[in-house]
Amino acid sequence: MNNTIMLSVTVTTGWQPLSADKLVCRCTISTPPDNAGAVTFKGDNDSETPWQAGEWHEFRQIDLSRIDVKGTAGDTVTVVGETV
Repeated sequence: MNNTIMLSVTVTTGWQPLSADKLVCRCTISTPPDNAGAVTFKGDNDSETPWQAGEWHEFRQIDLSRIDVKGTAGDTVTVVGETV
């Protein structure tokens, strides 16, 4: 049985992982439309990708501990899905 995941991560100006521990899931990751600015994501290959406020993407399988984010302090990233 899969467990439900509902996370809200508060962004800082420094890099931080979406999860402190390994957490593999099938999920939708979004940056709410009321964020003040873009949130920058960085994965395994160290490439940085900015997501604009209101942007969202669906993932079939992703380890949240391997994704780092930074942006305007106080903005959020939400994750809704289930473990795999």
